[in-house]
Amino acid sequence: MSSIGIGTYLGECDDREDARYERAVRAAVDAGVNVIDSAINYRCQRSERLIGRALAALLAKGTVQRDELLVCTKGGYVPLDGAVPDSREHYNAMLDREYFDRGVMRREDVVGGGHCLAPSFLTDQITRSRANLGVDSIDYYYVHNPEQELPALGSEMFRRRMVRAFEALEARVEAGDIGVFGCATWNGFRVAPDARDHLSLEELVAVAREVAGDAHHFRVVQLPVNLAMSEALRAQTQLVGGRARTFIEAAMELGITVVASASLMQASLARSLPAAVRDALPRFDTDAQRALAFVRGAPGVTTALVGMRDPAHVRENMAIATTEPA
Repeated sequence: MSSIGIGTYLGECDDREDARYERAVRAAVDAGVNVIDSAINYRCQRSERLIGRALAALLAKGTVQRDELLVCTKGGYVPLDGAVPDSREHYNAMLDREYFDRGVMRREDVVGGGHCLAPSFLTDQITRSRANLGVDSIDYYYVHNPEQELPALGSEMFRRRMVRAFEALEARVEAGDIGVFGCATWNGFRVAPDARDHLSLEELVAVAREVAGDAHHFRVVQLPVNLAMSEALRAQTQLVGGRARTFIEAAMELGITVVASASLMQASLARSLPAAVRDALPRFDTDAQRALAFVRGAPGVTTALVGMRDPAHVRENMAIATTEPA
């Protein structure tokens, strides 16, 4: 895994933004990035599809081989298709047409109007993502923000849903549709253990072992790590064997790979950093480089993801890849 990966979350759902991202993905791979991250719901499926076009061009050119890349995506939120529906009625009609009428999921499977962990839904989403990305197999597949369902379901029902979700994902590994799987979260791993949406990494590993024993494929997690959101490094939000641990410590003890998202906190850390931060990271030319270097050099973080929509941003960010981590 490259120490910097490219993310594809932000941006308008239009052709112009697609073209910008596609150029950036190609430039990133040319510059040595091999971790490409998306989600089926990002930009109404457009992010996955532009990655598919970029990969096809790179492979056709011979720039890179497929097995040199780690293509990563997520499922859990009901995705829109190309554009935001004109109304709630149009959205509900899409749910009926694409999901309920086809038996992909039941109405009671949906939480918060748009999140689902049903095995049939995840299987459907993997099929759609593979088609969008133009790949036979997705290397890393994440259950997207499962903590979204915890307050609505309660811990016991949530655990049952995660067991069924992991069973479905293990079946997809066996079928060759995905390589390994994990969870990509926003709040779940960063909040205190008594928070309603707290996720226990130890418990998720226990679920994976219950489903598939020690040979389980729950191998990777993604969560925000940046200068402003450093809980994974400093807050003891996890218990492992009854001992309080930071999330990074827990992941290392449990053998789970950590990928950092929001490395620049959606570009808000790319400028105007405090003087103390600049003084602590003097080897870099820009605040974006300093903020990214902090995440890239964090102990236990394998890859720092950063959204890049312009080859110029790729060049700026990748300039730190030749520098020892901060």
